[in-house]
Amino acid sequence: MKITRLGWTAYAVAVATVVLDQISKLWVLGLLGSAQGSSASLLGPVKLTMVHNYGMSFGLLRDHAEWGRWLLTVFSTAVVIGLGVWARKAVRPLTALGLGMIIGGAIGNNLIDRVIYGYVVDFIDVSRLYFPWVFNVADSGITVGVAFLLLDSFIGEEKKLSHQTE
Repeated sequence: MKITRLGWTAYAVAVATVVLDQISKLWVLGLLGSAQGSSASLLGPVKLTMVHNYGMSFGLLRDHAEWGRWLLTVFSTAVVIGLGVWARKAVRPLTALGLGMIIGGAIGNNLIDRVIYGYVVDFIDVSRLYFPWVFNVADSGITVGVAFLLLDSFIGEEKKLSHQTE
């Protein structure tokens, strides 16, 4: 089971994402407490607002909090394992960064938060910019990670096409 250098990079990025996510959540919990809806202005249009996210993206499964919690935990474990296997073979930097950020985000949100708190701790509130969802560092990691994977796939396709026309 050989791991490429970029595979190790992906794992390091995953660890860094989890650490940043969990430190930020502990900081916010210390600042705001765990009361749903507690809020504090931060900088410009950014507020910190405590939201207990029992569901997944866009509130799906939130009405079935207990079984949904464990379903999402099991599903996330499978995703983390699958992405971890893929990451060990990474040969392109964007792939490694993207996989690492997604793995770290999934561990931070769907494994650690759901097991410890029973919900995901969301707190970054930019609703003043007309973005209606409150999110966290792990969510950002997953989003940026997916963007990196998409960008990498477009670059890879572009390179394939340019080699075919030569």
